[in-house]
Amino acid sequence: MKLIDEILTFNEQFVEEKQYEEFTTTKFPNKRMVLLTCMDTRLVELLPRAMNLRNGDVKIVKNAGALVTHPFGSIMRSLLVAVYELQAEEVLIIGHHDCGMSGMKPDHIMESMRKRGKSEAALDTITYSGVDVREWLKGFDNVEDSVAHSVKMVKKHPLMPNDVPVHGLVIDPRTGKLDVVVNGYDDVKFI
Repeated sequence: MKLIDEILTFNEQFVEEKQYEEFTTTKFPNKRMVLLTCMDTRLVELLPRAMNLRNGDVKIVKNAGALVTHPFGSIMRSLLVAVYELQAEEVLIIGHHDCGMSGMKPDHIMESMRKRGKSEAALDTITYSGVDVREWLKGFDNVEDSVAHSVKMVKKHPLMPNDVPVHGLVIDPRTGKLDVVVNGYDDVKFI
């Protein structure tokens, strides 16, 4: 059985047995926050439990490394939508130790692309389109610095309200321990 068939078979039973009912909530976050974190598999259940979050409590946005790399990319747009349309009043950016983006080298991932059949022409097309592929694929050296940089990009964004605290934290994916990198309450300008 292929993975998608397995998922759909389970889903049919899930819906038939109305197992979804325990997850019923609204689209608005109960705790009025939006969280940007890494897509790491270790955080799927650990992070919400470590923060005492339940279904419906927060909006969660995930990407590789919990990075805000472009001020007008989809991550920033999602954070702004959460604040302006979905009643989020605080932003949390949560990186983690032992992240795959830590020390990631663009040349290594580009070589993996080539081995999987992507040509130099494909990489050149991206470069000719104005994207520095090496910069786009680059990871970070220090998770705390990376989180602080993403917090700064969000906080300084021209469309982010000044009264929205933007916090930066790092979680240990083994224990769930959270460490504060940036306390967003320290520089909030309440209006």
